[in-house]
Amino acid sequence: MRILKFLLEKEFKQIFRNKALLRLIIAMPIMQLLLLPLAADYEIKNINLSVVDNDHSSFSQQLVSTIIASGYFKLADYSQSYSQSLELIESDEADLILEIPAGFERNLVRENSQQVLIAVNAINGTKANIGASYLNNIIKNYNQKLRTKFLDASTQNQSMVIDITYSNWYNPEMDYKSFMVPGILALLVTIIGGFLAALNIVREKEIGTIEQINVTPIRKSYFILGKLIPFWVIGNVVFTIGLLVSWLVYGIIPVGNLLVLYSFIWVYLLAVLGLGLLISTYCETQQQAMFINFFFIMIFILLGGLFTSIDSMPGWAKIIAGVNPVSYIIEVFRMIILKGSGFMDILPHIGIISFIALVFNTWAIKNYRKTT
Repeated sequence: MRILKFLLEKEFKQIFRNKALLRLIIAMPIMQLLLLPLAADYEIKNINLSVVDNDHSSFSQQLVSTIIASGYFKLADYSQSYSQSLELIESDEADLILEIPAGFERNLVRENSQQVLIAVNAINGTKANIGASYLNNIIKNYNQKLRTKFLDASTQNQSMVIDITYSNWYNPEMDYKSFMVPGILALLVTIIGGFLAALNIVREKEIGTIEQINVTPIRKSYFILGKLIPFWVIGNVVFTIGLLVSWLVYGIIPVGNLLVLYSFIWVYLLAVLGLGLLISTYCETQQQAMFINFFFIMIFILLGGLFTSIDSMPGWAKIIAGVNPVSYIIEVFRMIILKGSGFMDILPHIGIISFIALVFNTWAIKNYRKTT
């Protein structure tokens, strides 16, 4: 154990000598948590709409006014023809076209029905789908108001109507920041922990100090632990800074127990750092370690469930997500921070992450060779 103590002293001294690294460790989570949640907004706004009004009636003007007043759409142009609006789509000045046919008001009043055309610029699939959905809902609500206004009161009483009431659990205001910040914090812990561990042993190889360590009687397990524990401590510091920023800036206070939250992050950091150390045992240069770690981090992020629901992924992606540690930390963070889940609720996740940590760290110890 004395040897392990000396190794830890060496690692911490080496870390504290690197002032630039310390500033980066503190500044990186603060800056990213301040900037990323402001940009990663699932709510689509400022959708450019081109309107072709062939009716020029009070009904058509009210419909356009209702759409613009919703706050989701900007009137890009009031075109004279569909072909003119299509030119705006082709030049990316408009995202949607709403064409109101001639006789729109007359047909609604006399025949109780009328069609309108919505054309969507589907280059940006997300913006197109959500924008078209917003527009459909606004038109349906406008149509319902007209029905309420013109239908006879007795007819309304005879018709069967289903009223829908709903409530949002765990995120009542549907605030995307409450949804995104825990996920972004999970990614920060993963990236910082993974990269620091992946570069550590390789740096020893590049500067030549690994040769001095290899000729000592230090066990491989002690050597790996000496590399893992300091960055485990740093990972906890980064996580604590992230929690403080989430509370001070966004007002996000974990509903669940902080001890339960930290108990998971303690195990999770062992898994992430174990992967980084494993990568480090295979690489000879820091450049190699960075590229390999970046490869895994990108897969973890894209298949982690932060930006795309895992349930909507194809079968092969779900299999990868099943062994992806990021998918578990994102889910656990949301369970504890937003839902208030307890230790027993996250116990299966801790079990899986513990197994992943055991595999990575054992593999790293076995793969590290004390050769001079």
